[in-house]
Amino acid sequence: MLLSCIYILLVGFTNCFFFKSSCSASDFSLEGDYLLGGLFPLHEIEQETTLFSAETTECFRHISSKSGYHMLQVMRFAVEEINNSTTLLPNVSLGYEIFDYCSNTKNFNSVLRFISKNGSIKPKEKLNNYQPKVIALTGPYGSTRTMTIAPLFTMDLIPMVNYGASTYALSNKLQYPSFVRTIPSNKDMIEMIIHIIRWFGWNWVAFNGSQDDYSSDGLKLFNEYISNTGICLAYQEGLSLNTNYSLMLKKIDMLNINVIVVFALPQYASKLIKAAIANNIQDKVWIASNARAMNQQLPREPGIEKIGTVIGITERLLSLPGFNQFVYKARGTSDAGHTDAEGKVKSKTCNQVCHYCSLLTAEEIINENPSLSFAIYAAIYTIAHALHKVLQCDINECQKNTMAKPYMLLGEIKKLHFILNGRQVKYDDHFDPAISFAVVVWRTEVNPPQFVMVGTYEKHPGITFTIDNSLLPWHNNGSVPFSNCSVECKAGYSRQPEDFHSCCFTCKKCPPNSYVDFSGDPYTCFPCAEGEWSDEGSTTCKTRSVAYPQFTEIPSIIVMVSTACLIILLIAIFCLFAYNYDTPVVKSAGGGMCFLMLTSLILSSISVFFFFGKPTFVFCLLRNAIFVFFFTVCISCLTVRSFQIISVFKMASQFPKLHSLWVKHNGQRLFIAFVSFIHFISCVIWMTVNPVKAIADSWTYKDQLMLICEMGNTICFTIVMFISWFLGFLCLLFSYMGRDLPKNYNEAKSITFSLILYYLSWIAYFTAYLTLKSKYIVILNAVAQASSINGILFSYFIPKSYIIIFQPQKNTPAYFQTSIQNYTQTISRT
Repeated sequence: MLLSCIYILLVGFTNCFFFKSSCSASDFSLEGDYLLGGLFPLHEIEQETTLFSAETTECFRHISSKSGYHMLQVMRFAVEEINNSTTLLPNVSLGYEIFDYCSNTKNFNSVLRFISKNGSIKPKEKLNNYQPKVIALTGPYGSTRTMTIAPLFTMDLIPMVNYGASTYALSNKLQYPSFVRTIPSNKDMIEMIIHIIRWFGWNWVAFNGSQDDYSSDGLKLFNEYISNTGICLAYQEGLSLNTNYSLMLKKIDMLNINVIVVFALPQYASKLIKAAIANNIQDKVWIASNARAMNQQLPREPGIEKIGTVIGITERLLSLPGFNQFVYKARGTSDAGHTDAEGKVKSKTCNQVCHYCSLLTAEEIINENPSLSFAIYAAIYTIAHALHKVLQCDINECQKNTMAKPYMLLGEIKKLHFILNGRQVKYDDHFDPAISFAVVVWRTEVNPPQFVMVGTYEKHPGITFTIDNSLLPWHNNGSVPFSNCSVECKAGYSRQPEDFHSCCFTCKKCPPNSYVDFSGDPYTCFPCAEGEWSDEGSTTCKTRSVAYPQFTEIPSIIVMVSTACLIILLIAIFCLFAYNYDTPVVKSAGGGMCFLMLTSLILSSISVFFFFGKPTFVFCLLRNAIFVFFFTVCISCLTVRSFQIISVFKMASQFPKLHSLWVKHNGQRLFIAFVSFIHFISCVIWMTVNPVKAIADSWTYKDQLMLICEMGNTICFTIVMFISWFLGFLCLLFSYMGRDLPKNYNEAKSITFSLILYYLSWIAYFTAYLTLKSKYIVILNAVAQASSINGILFSYFIPKSYIIIFQPQKNTPAYFQTSIQNYTQTISRT
């Protein structure tokens, strides 16, 4: 394979280098101190011949390309302008050697001429000694052509300052160390196209390229960059001469694709547009890249106004002052190749001839596609500025004794930063230029057609992208065309994928307490955080208000003040009973047992204060455990007290031995101690197996977060409550059995009232707890505890305190003795 390629190169070089005919070729060559090479597509080959062939392509035998001749004139203009400058290269002249370059693989003759030295090529010669014919070159046009010949230049570090190869692979400096370009790479072009698509909210697009390095590179980058942008590539096609354009356009139409990216070589892009006109494709948006953006022939095609809106992306259109005058002047002296009387082509060497060029008027040349004009102009000036640095020029002269080598220019190009016609020219580490795009729209409804700039894209110093929507002549009643697989979901609806493409979806409303974030992931309804809430179909979550009884609220203050008064009253009664400890009323109320009851009630009352404020583990523990335990101790005392009175008046006579054992072994103390111990163990198990804890109730109210105390293990809680409630039942039973005892010892009414109030309070609380959900349920719990304490206080201790204070005559042994005697007489009669 390698030998075949070398053979082709040498044969092609030999055949053309010694081509017999000659001509005056002022358009193609100019003598100078330093020669620049130029490769321009004055002709285009519609279909390439077989790759491995020794035959050299003669470009003049193929389709003419007027825009290529326009490019050639821009280079000639730039060289003349530099030579006329008194500051850039004051005493140094630039010359050029230009070739018509029309083939991807069959124009090596011109390339070999550039890298030759005195008609020979020495590949192994050292860079310091090597001086090829040209010090640098610009061109060729096209990525495939450039990648084909680039290795021949880069191996000797000859600068290729290219104006028309945009494939991103050329930015790889390991493979192409001397490649420099003055047009943006495909990477920048694709980024720009994606910016336009996203600007108008489209996501259902087609990508039509050609089967070459330029288009395949663009397609690869497009697929890479649209990921995570919401854009779907609905259809892609590599265009060629054999493509069925009608079938392809029908497929695009059937898929409801209204945005078509045209990223193909000019000849294929033209066929595509003409096929769209012929197939009556209407109201589409066509995004044309780079050189296709300002095609001069297509906007004049009959019927093109019906295909829709054509948006082109090109470099910022900068005029070249003096270029028009140069062309007019050149038209009077140009002899761009001609034929002799026998029809033979006269040329200095092959591919330096152009039949049609001499027939073009100055106006035709000037009005050709200008999209690459500044790129060519900048390429020549880049070489000149680098040469200025190498030759150490000042405003008067250059050091002509310094021999400039191609590799020296390459080192200076990377450091260049100069202003050219108001635009900065500089290169990054990949020898890619500063980006400055223009968005143009074709106004085909006017004659002649116009190119109107509607937007700009700059990457330096920062990315700025703007489009003036009012300047776009949409063909869909003036509104932006719709090119989406699915209609965008309403706010609060998530996307449910329907197909392989993420752009095709149905919409589903997000449930309560969830939201969809279109800027992040529009396909998922995310749950709100614990402290947040949302309605059905929401895009954000709202912060829940935290609810719990605070110390400063009126209901809280009322309950706490009441409880404080209750505690004070209990302490006062404690002191009163202690002071009157030896009186019959205190002894009949239980004697020393009264103080245990009062202490238990005081400690139970303290638990009420822990129902207010922000719940914590300690608050939850104290508000429940303290009350349940100490109130049970108090009820056990009441139970023993009721049983003791019955045993004295009824059990002593019927079961004397049992009564004596009860008295002898202090049965009342043993019972209270046993019950308290069992209940204490139950409370400890309740608090350790699954301890009560503060939780945030987020399910009761959507907009509130209620801080409540969990009850803990249900079984343990039931056992703890059962002990307390069972003791209360025994107390009621004993009280009922002693309903006919002496009045001073008859506690049936008071105990019954207090226990009924106790049961009713807790029944009311649990009913409210199960049916109502509010932060005030917690206050109701505190009220139930206070009510239970008040029941015992006001039905058991207050009446006795009243007798001690206001009826001292009833607090005497004689009065109590009389009551006992009356009871005995009553019993004896029955």
